Amino acid sequence: MKAQRIVYDRNDEAFGIAVFDEKGLAEVDIYNENRAIEGNVYLGKIIKKINLANDKYGFLVDIGDGHEAFLNSYEPALKEANMSEGQSVVVQVAQEKRAEKGAKVVRNVQLVGTYLVYCPFKFDVEASRKIEDVEKAEKYIKSVKAKCIGQEGWILRTIAGEAEEAQVLAEMDVLRAYYEDIRKKARTLSAPALLYAKENPLIEYVRRYKDSLNEVVVDTPKLAEEVSAVFDGKVTTQKEGFEEYGVDDAIIDALERTVKLKSGGNLQIEETRACVAIDVDSGSKHNVGDIDSLNIEAAKEIARQIRLRNLAGKIIIDFAGSSEYRFMKNVIECLEEELADDACHSRVLGLSRAGNIEILRQRRRPSLRDLYTVECPTCSGTGRVEP
Repeated sequence: MKAQRIVYDRNDEAFGIAVFDEKGLAEVDIYNENRAIEGNVYLGKIIKKINLANDKYGFLVDIGDGHEAFLNSYEPALKEANMSEGQSVVVQVAQEKRAEKGAKVVRNVQLVGTYLVYCPFKFDVEASRKIEDVEKAEKYIKSVKAKCIGQEGWILRTIAGEAEEAQVLAEMDVLRAYYEDIRKKARTLSAPALLYAKENPLIEYVRRYKDSLNEVVVDTPKLAEEVSAVFDGKVTTQKEGFEEYGVDDAIIDALERTVKLKSGGNLQIEETRACVAIDVDSGSKHNVGDIDSLNIEAAKEIARQIRLRNLAGKIIIDFAGSSEYRFMKNVIECLEEELADDACHSRVLGLSRAGNIEILRQRRRPSLRDLYTVECPTCSGTGRVEP
């Protein structure tokens, strides 16, 4: 996706980030500073041990945000946790609270920098597959390995391929210092306590889209200075940016179940606890040629709606017309192309035996619906209302 403008707007303890492309609002995210944000590290306190399926177990953890977080006792490459109630544990938010589910936390802390990801519990150095200069990536891997202290892991981010080697190696010291500070705080503070807060998510958005960005709109001169440090383009200071750029109205439209297509068909989007179901309605289109073009249009719009609504988990799509592979091949390829640069890893699984196209998308933050609505107390979740 080629973003053209990013708008940042703060309201009391919450702030929002809206991303616009040539078609309008493409992404929107709301962050509440009083809630656990993905990437933050906490000293948590074990509240309760709970039994899971297959003789596994997990823990409910108090991290101080007013909601019980879930920690699985088993994590790949780590010794299985065996803790009791009242015990303290250092955890990182892997998935934020959504709907009626608390945050998911992990012990495998990873600190994300500009060029690197520091993985204290990983014992290898690897590079993003999206780094086009393979020789440069291999060279940087060797340099990072040479600077490793003891057993530690590092991941070269895609943007590292555009940086100087000295910048990448200098960040190793910065991220190590952050982790050492986390360890010191964990030894001195009482649980629950915040040990590390990730940088303003706006900076990450700017880095992600800076190659296509024309403008970043913020609400304070101080934040404008921070953005200017990582972005050479136009930075504008504007109070109430969401209202100025029509973000609130666009969000209301994005909460609707029906999305109209230019060709005359429409999408029906239903979010359930188990999955997201999307139905493509052809409207008055009936011949094969019209159906094929409508499905391609629908595939592009579905990819857009996935980003805009932050749909995640299992996404099942019922396209119009025949579900035979020969008719769906181009649609599958279109979805793969549209989601190729998705910041939340998306995988198009292909055509199911039932004739639906399935997508798995990484869940990191709540969906737009979860952020703006709550379950209706009258119908017990059949409908949703504004809180």
